[in-house]
Amino acid sequence: MRLTVTDEGPGFPPEFLPRAVDRFARAEASRTSEGAGLGLAFVQAVALAHGGTAHAENTEHGGAVTLDLPC
Repeated sequence: MRLTVTDEGPGFPPEFLPRAVDRFARAEASRTSEGAGLGLAFVQAVALAHGGTAHAENTEHGGAVTLDLPC
């Protein structure tokens, strides 16, 4: 099963993408707002617990996070 959530914003900073699902990782621009940088890490943890994967990427329309789970 593949679930992809997208937005229509500016996307992720390219330098942030390799660590987007790491615990406590936050893009530089988000450091002035609330949050601990755990949201995508939780997605990654759920994916791994079920034998799947999660990753973030940029599309031509904005950011996207994909969760792949075996069925």
